Amino acid sequence: MSARAQLPFRLHHYGWIVDDQEVNRRFYEEVVGLPLIATWTEVEMIGDTEYALSHTFYGLADGSALAFFQMADPGAQERFNTSIAPTPMRHIALKVDRETQDAVRDRLAEAGYAEPETFVVDHGYCVSLYTVDPNGLQLEFTVDHPEMERINAKRLRTAHADLARWLGGDHRSNNEWRVPGA
Repeated sequence: MSARAQLPFRLHHYGWIVDDQEVNRRFYEEVVGLPLIATWTEVEMIGDTEYALSHTFYGLADGSALAFFQMADPGAQERFNTSIAPTPMRHIALKVDRETQDAVRDRLAEAGYAEPETFVVDHGYCVSLYTVDPNGLQLEFTVDHPEMERINAKRLRTAHADLARWLGGDHRSNNEWRVPGA
């Protein structure tokens, strides 16, 4: 990346389609703890077709949001539905501190979310709490390692070489922070 290239400032929002805005609201507000900060009800042209939809936003501390759409027409809802079986490879990760992660874990347990849908993984460079929302979206609540700046600096120095090594067939781990078996 050139020195002149500019990075985005932050996540603005991450959009997802949902089948039930109220079930979604209860999960994100009452279980996860994100406030509903806006609801837009719109009639919008997508391609050459007009669609009525609702669009809700749940706020994050940095001003970004998670956004959820529901189409008024069931046929349109089905056409735009992005859900497939939950997978940890399709997820959104939210950076939190330990206290926030613990509070989310407690609220998930109180709301009946348990393994296998809700679990913790110690990646070494971070500890992540995973769960699946009512729409099949995998969420990750991540607490960074205390030395994350040093870890990130090391990965930055070797990022291109690490990728070339992996693409060349050497698939050994370069994660010296992960505890084996964790």
